[in-house]
Amino acid sequence: MTKGRMESVEVFTSEGKGRGLKAQKEFLPGDVIFAEPAYAAVVFDSLTHVICHTCFKRQERLHRCGQCKFAYYCDRTCQRAAWLNHKNECSAIKKHGKAPTENIRLAARIMWKIEREGSGLAEGCLVSIDDLQNHVDNFGEEEKKELRADVESFLEFWPPQSQQFGMQYISHIFGVISCNGFTLSDQRGLQAVGVGIFPNLCQANHDCWPNCTVIFNNGNHEAVRSMFHTQMRIELRALSKISPGDELTVSYVDFLNVSEERRKQLKKQYYFNCACEHCKKQIKDDLMLAVKEGESKPSAEMVKEVIQFSKDTLEKINKARMEGLYHEVVKLCRECLKKQEPVLGDTNIYFLRILSIASEVLSYLQMFEEAADYAKRMVDGYLKIYHPNNAQLGMAVMRAGVTHWHAGLIEAGHGLICKAYAILLITHGPSHPITKDLEVMRVQTEMELRMFQQNEFMYYKMREAALKNQKIQVMPEPSNETSPSLFHKKE
Repeated sequence: MTKGRMESVEVFTSEGKGRGLKAQKEFLPGDVIFAEPAYAAVVFDSLTHVICHTCFKRQERLHRCGQCKFAYYCDRTCQRAAWLNHKNECSAIKKHGKAPTENIRLAARIMWKIEREGSGLAEGCLVSIDDLQNHVDNFGEEEKKELRADVESFLEFWPPQSQQFGMQYISHIFGVISCNGFTLSDQRGLQAVGVGIFPNLCQANHDCWPNCTVIFNNGNHEAVRSMFHTQMRIELRALSKISPGDELTVSYVDFLNVSEERRKQLKKQYYFNCACEHCKKQIKDDLMLAVKEGESKPSAEMVKEVIQFSKDTLEKINKARMEGLYHEVVKLCRECLKKQEPVLGDTNIYFLRILSIASEVLSYLQMFEEAADYAKRMVDGYLKIYHPNNAQLGMAVMRAGVTHWHAGLIEAGHGLICKAYAILLITHGPSHPITKDLEVMRVQTEMELRMFQQNEFMYYKMREAALKNQKIQVMPEPSNETSPSLFHKKE
């Protein structure tokens, strides 16, 4: 049953899953299946003064809206592009005296758009806002309480001269935001900075081993006079070969969890039981729970004890990271790895989580050699677990490559950077800022590698001199979040 159509996809009713998206033609890995601008989007409350409210880029100096003193923009181009969506919000914030929370702001932007254009099919949309799932009937007591509070705050903020909506419809919009809000990231794709609604993307069903990935693209700021200056959008990109008639799927959660845990998370956040192949057959669970093989195989009791110790350590690590106590984090990681190494297998997720944190924090502290050793082991484990074209795998390989490069391990560093580049070309595309950064690193490390192969002694001499003259590039401070998840859930 077709509900709507773009050239390359159609909406169909999927057995047991409701609506889904189907390919209309063949796609190869890295192809953009469709790009979609946000129906409505807002910056998170905590970042409203450091992120542009139009293109969601993080900028040093932003222009503030002179009227409401709340919205910030890169420049006049971004400010002009925002006016249609900001106009009503601007006067409502002035009248209200302050800006409401991100949830209320997003709901209000959706309602003003409906007031302007009606709630039917918007241009380029396969489904209307009215047809999106809200799952309000599945809400637990706590969620219902939050929903009531949001509706009350919304009604206080919503201007009397704007079109008035019934309580049920307002609840529907908040339900849609809760279940379909998509996480927007900054231009490097490393930090979640906002939330948006993309009706076409909402139609893509989940699979733990998907054939597509979604990337947020902030538009091209060099093209000042072009329509793409602030044309931020999501891109649905193919990860593997897709034939006409295949369902298009994306993953709502990180794969690096055993099937039972992923299923729990999906049920709690998205109200469905995952029946994908990987969950049904528990594919890769054995790798994620691997224990040391060999003569002295550890007892079940010992494995249980080490996993509990790992969970407790991860809690302590989170606390220390929140407080910026990075040397404490390193100490906790080393202690934990000492306990894990004789017991857990190389692909065990608790082992990999500690390796990941240790390599990231040690890189930040510029202890590159130890960091590189952990990063290498982490990547070896990830490569056995993740889909070969997984964005998180690509980012982890890139981090490991940069760490090896800083440690002076040029051969391994260049190899990892090339591997990461091949993955991100598919997941992010050649014009994404992070892929461009990686291309620069690839060229630089290739040049250094040639020099190293010609004369090792001279290479290290020149490297030493270069490091004396310039401050070594510091790694970004480790963030306490994992990389942004696909859909934004209000915690």
